[in-house]
Amino acid sequence: MKKIILLLVITSSLIFAGCEGPEGPRGETGYSAEAAVYEYQNADITLDQNGDYSFRRSISTNLEDSVLIYRLSGTINSQTPIWQPIPRTVYLDNGNEFDYDYDFSRVDFSIYAGGNYNIALSPELLYDQTFRVVVIPGQFANKGNANAIDLSDYEAVIKAYHIDESKIKSLN
Repeated sequence: MKKIILLLVITSSLIFAGCEGPEGPRGETGYSAEAAVYEYQNADITLDQNGDYSFRRSISTNLEDSVLIYRLSGTINSQTPIWQPIPRTVYLDNGNEFDYDYDFSRVDFSIYAGGNYNIALSPELLYDQTFRVVVIPGQFANKGNANAIDLSDYEAVIKAYHIDESKIKSLN
């Protein structure tokens, strides 16, 4: 009798362990971290102690994060800014070339300016600039579909990473 009861208990537990209930409702897309955008207005690219023209600021990122930087190059109207990705070469009418580039680490970023002439002669490209720094968390930046996003298009990046422009942080 004990063997029959034991056999029934084992059989019952196997039957109930294999049962599944109805599938629950589909959840929202899992974004555990958000991309962030920081705006630097009236930024001056100045000559540093190394003889380079640069704009440096502290920033806190994780090791896996990516950073994209865009420069406000003009506006179509008061509601439509034109954001150019960096690195960027600006070709001047006289044949000179002015270059913007950048690098970043986990603790800071630097925007550099250079050219094939004395860039101090182009203060309109050095002073009172506006930059947007986009920090993309590593779990987003390393996804396979990240290659499908046109990173040179600021609007495409904002849309792809669900960035709320009203939450852009203005810094100096």
